[in-house]
Amino acid sequence: MSEILFYLGAIMIIIGGICDLFGALGLLKFPNFYIRLHAATVGTIGGAVVPLFGVGFLALGADFLPHKYAIAGASFVTGIIVLLAAPAGAHALAYAAHKAKLVKWEPKVDHLAEVRRND
Repeated sequence: MSEILFYLGAIMIIIGGICDLFGALGLLKFPNFYIRLHAATVGTIGGAVVPLFGVGFLALGADFLPHKYAIAGASFVTGIIVLLAAPAGAHALAYAAHKAKLVKWEPKVDHLAEVRRND
């Protein structure tokens, strides 16, 4: 059982590294703020939360760690907090940028502008 947890944790850490790489490439290559914000969120969720869960599984699978339950618990709690905070932060940034009209873009559909006109 501990070997399965160890390999599952190692695979999740590798997946996190790949997500960080794609998030960084997206931040460099995507054309505007909103799409770059998506890339940053992918980098945060995939690059931080998945490896944190992986570290938790790795700690649970390691028999030589003295405080493995504390490490696993801290990793899982931190991962859940980041999982909840990152999308909310990205949404707040996008909404604030749209409301302040700081980012120039040509939307095909702008639901926020339609809501604003109705208010």
